[in-house]
Amino acid sequence: MPTAEAPFRRIANDIAAKIKSGELKPGDRLPSTRELAETYGVHMNTAYRAMSLLHDRELITGQPGRGTYVAEPPS
Repeated sequence: MPTAEAPFRRIANDIAAKIKSGELKPGDRLPSTRELAETYGVHMNTAYRAMSLLHDRELITGQPGRGTYVAEPPS
């Protein structure tokens, strides 16, 4: 019996797809964790895990006090 994809992975994969398609470009500001939680109807911890996964994949970068942005692709 197949299991459903974890909500944090679904969110991360959705944002990653937008980055790869060019809908989100390097330097674009991403919504806050709170905004993502509201948009996807999940708890803030779930949204935080999604953002953490994207950071681990080096697709986003955080700037303390400024927000989270799409990272420049590696050279």
